[in-house]
Amino acid sequence: MASAAALGTFQKNPTNITYTLGQKLDSRLNSTPTPIVFLIGDDISEQDSLKSLTNREGWEFETFESAREFLARPRPLVPSCLVLDVSLPDVNALDLQKRIAVERSGMPIIFISGRGDIRTTVEAMKAGAVDFLVKPFSNEVLLRSIRESLERSRVALDREVALRDLRDSYASLTPRERQVMALVVSGLLNKQVAWELGIGESTIKAHRGQVMQKMKANSLAELVKIASTLDPAGGAIHLA
Repeated sequence: MASAAALGTFQKNPTNITYTLGQKLDSRLNSTPTPIVFLIGDDISEQDSLKSLTNREGWEFETFESAREFLARPRPLVPSCLVLDVSLPDVNALDLQKRIAVERSGMPIIFISGRGDIRTTVEAMKAGAVDFLVKPFSNEVLLRSIRESLERSRVALDREVALRDLRDSYASLTPRERQVMALVVSGLLNKQVAWELGIGESTIKAHRGQVMQKMKANSLAELVKIASTLDPAGGAIHLA
């Protein structure tokens, strides 16, 4: 019978990325998405200036006077970033950054401030901010930070789509194919896998071929890499 240690404990959860989200992400990839730049701040002139700047670049622009308003807005499924004024009326900007990291991972943040504060700057950058700009700053400096932020967001969304596709492929494996995949990526040879599962080696070869085809892996090394992506904790993959 199969070794529990070799098979591992990775659990299937096909709802990790919902079908609805998958549909929306597919729709995003099949079109040319317009990036969105968000701003949280109550300075009217600042809002007008950033809106004019982003419109010239062909980006959408949305502004919020409070963190509450921004958090109530559904997560965008296009490249986006947040320009965040440190002086928020309803919440500490650094606390908001932490909350966004949990609730909207992959949302790049650019801090802007009316004064230089080394402690705040260091904390924001350590927590993953793309930039911390002290007023006055040039449009080109801000644009450079926004472009970097939108690229980070695009990469994160593409990674999410790729992971969903891998999970869909993994979910298409039969229980036996999942067992074979778990043992193969753990380093066992076909005859060792056959012994573990109590079936013929020729049957294992057939299952292994199906696994490679369904997971779109061209080599064992690629299959191991896929398994590592699906199971970043490093255990062998096993779905009963």
